[in-house]
Amino acid sequence: MPGYSSELNPNELLNADLKRNVNASPAHTVDQLAHETRRFLRRRQRRPHIVRGSFRAPHVRYAIM
Repeated sequence: MPGYSSELNPNELLNADLKRNVNASPAHTVDQLAHETRRFLRRRQRRPHIVRGSFRAPHVRYAIM
């Protein structure tokens, strides 16, 4: 067994979502990247059904038990 299986961690699904969406508008400075990251996470806070959907994936469903 591997020491860490990222595909079994629901947080990694959020990280992948973050990377897909923040990379769509490339930042030119660290401050701009931080701003875009916070902006994305605030949008996700307002749409909890998207975050809940990450826990419904078959390979991470164990986390909601």
